[in-house]
Amino acid sequence: MKPTLGTQLRHLLELLDGAVEQSYRDAGLAYRPRYTPVVRALMAHEPATIGEIAEAASISQPAVTQTIALMTREGLVASRPGTTDGRQRLIRLTDAGRSLLPRLQDCWQATAAAAARFEAELPMPLSQAVAHAIANLEARPFSERIALARHQLARKPLATQAPRKSRS
Repeated sequence: MKPTLGTQLRHLLELLDGAVEQSYRDAGLAYRPRYTPVVRALMAHEPATIGEIAEAASISQPAVTQTIALMTREGLVASRPGTTDGRQRLIRLTDAGRSLLPRLQDCWQATAAAAARFEAELPMPLSQAVAHAIANLEARPFSERIALARHQLARKPLATQAPRKSRS
């Protein structure tokens, strides 16, 4: 049985994230790959709101909220109420989070070099293929594509169905 696109993508992410997470452990860091977009966003601009982090990192606000909760429990980030809107939380790196940055940057540099070599082995760089896929899905969401496929399949006669034999 051929794996579906979703299954292949999940497996690819498991292979990549598993190796990256192991590289953090090998560097003596208790750090998860999912933290990286948040940390990079905070390195560029802090404090930042959940929405600002989500926009900078190109990930959803719920994903940022979940990641921030994990990072807060591990002491890597802290939050405080916003100055104009108390419901808004301003996120910043803690001293503990900031102390990881030099070793994280070393890991990121090694990961980027490995990714460049990996992509050179492929017929098209994976990052380029993923960027094209994202752009196409942003232009026409997959949900629309599924709805169109369902509509087309519903209108298509089943050619594989055997004709019924009459009972005479």
